[in-house]
Amino acid sequence: MSLDELHLTLRNLTVEDYPQLKALMDKVYDDIGGAWPKLTIDRLVQEFPDGQLVIEDDEVIVGVALTALVDYDTFSNPHRYDDLIGSREVILNEPEGDAMYGLDVLIDPAYRGYRLGRRLYEARKELCRSMNLRAILAGGRIPQYHEYAEELSPSEYIDKVARRELHDPILSFQLANDFQVKRLLRKYLPEDEKSQGFATLLEWNNILFEPAERVLESRKTQVRVGAVQWQMREFDSMESVLQQVEYFVDALSGYQSDFAVFPELFNAPLMGLQDRAAQQDQMAAIRFLAGFTEQFKAELSRMAVAYNINIIAGSMIEAGEDDHLYNVSYLCHRDGTLERQHKLHITPQERRDWVIEGGDELRVFDTDAGRVGIQICYDVEFPELSRLLAEQDMDILFVPFWTDTKNGYLRVRHCAQARAIENECYVVLCGSVGNVPSIENLDIQYAQSSVFSPSDFAFPHDAVLAETTPNTEMIMFSDLDLTRLTVVRNEGSVTNLKDRRKDLFDLRLRDWSWKSGGRQEEA
Repeated sequence: MSLDELHLTLRNLTVEDYPQLKALMDKVYDDIGGAWPKLTIDRLVQEFPDGQLVIEDDEVIVGVALTALVDYDTFSNPHRYDDLIGSREVILNEPEGDAMYGLDVLIDPAYRGYRLGRRLYEARKELCRSMNLRAILAGGRIPQYHEYAEELSPSEYIDKVARRELHDPILSFQLANDFQVKRLLRKYLPEDEKSQGFATLLEWNNILFEPAERVLESRKTQVRVGAVQWQMREFDSMESVLQQVEYFVDALSGYQSDFAVFPELFNAPLMGLQDRAAQQDQMAAIRFLAGFTEQFKAELSRMAVAYNINIIAGSMIEAGEDDHLYNVSYLCHRDGTLERQHKLHITPQERRDWVIEGGDELRVFDTDAGRVGIQICYDVEFPELSRLLAEQDMDILFVPFWTDTKNGYLRVRHCAQARAIENECYVVLCGSVGNVPSIENLDIQYAQSSVFSPSDFAFPHDAVLAETTPNTEMIMFSDLDLTRLTVVRNEGSVTNLKDRRKDLFDLRLRDWSWKSGGRQEEA
């Protein structure tokens, strides 16, 4: 049969299809009793119509997938095929079941080679996702096993099929369709002489499943991020800076953003409130700037609540309890909670001119719009940090930065994009622009704020979701689909996080809590 002659249609099975279904099942299952009785199929179609699928060619049924709803906890454990069958051969479909059970997939022998089985399996998976079910389960026959039974145990046979040393027409197909063998089933279908009564319990997990009790309180999966490419300029007061900040927060909130992001040290122009002579002492100037931080934190937290938006407050200089200076980013939640992330890696200029010190803690923050991490500028150039955050299921990494030259910016940009790819997460890069010659401690600025994604089919071809015009004050929006992260981490073209060779290497974060009393064991 040539491809030109095919006219395939995928649809649901109806009770009127039974004569064709019976003929096909009798042909394919001649060794195990042939077709189900009409009563069985009629009840199955009535109770779970969406789960019964057929492929027809010019109105002739050439492929079928029959499916029931079951309780996952019951059928993910050892069972027999008869456990699915009630009196008068009625399949025990459970309307409140939380999993699908694959009863049969059969293809007309004349149509094998066209991957119709895969088409039916993909339709089953989409149905499983759309119904928010936990998994698809199936008891898989191993019809070639009788040829090897004298030399291999069932477990050894399954292992060799999984390693592709042997081919089994059913098990090999199931494994190629992302099913995993959970266990060996004994006396599953005693009349199946070719499998000698053995079968595999197979499972395909719905990675998007949300338990019913969590649906109402689950986090958003569609997240809008708004970033401010901030213009450094002279301000005559702290109130003027806050007025400009609130203008942008208001604008981003008006576009229903879940996050408003500002750059590193966005309030640095306040050093210009000192006279020129005082600015010559860089240590004194940076401590002067730190004096505004508490009020900024309070005002930004107020804005987060008032405008119903989470604010990544760039970073600001903070004097710690030890009187040392730190570069700190603040996460102002829209529920009023305030959290912080210190810059961990301090640049040579920050150490030399401002005597800034690095923090010791690295965190992932739970928000109502995903799990997020924050790395301030230089930190993103150290891949270990992002990997540690990825191991805590981070969805979005925010990188507020301040770079002076284009080559400095490109270091941050290229590293940030690498972090998105290798950790299968979104990365939001937000910087400042503009030059202010009248302020002694403000260097030149170069920025092109951007949002990066993993590099796979579900994302833009260049893995760039959004970017600004370089060196221009503006706001940038990007809609992030967190569901796509779940899919790419489990079913992507490559799966970086899953494929790490943990047998060869590992990564850990040391516990420095002893600095505040009592050193603990390393994590």
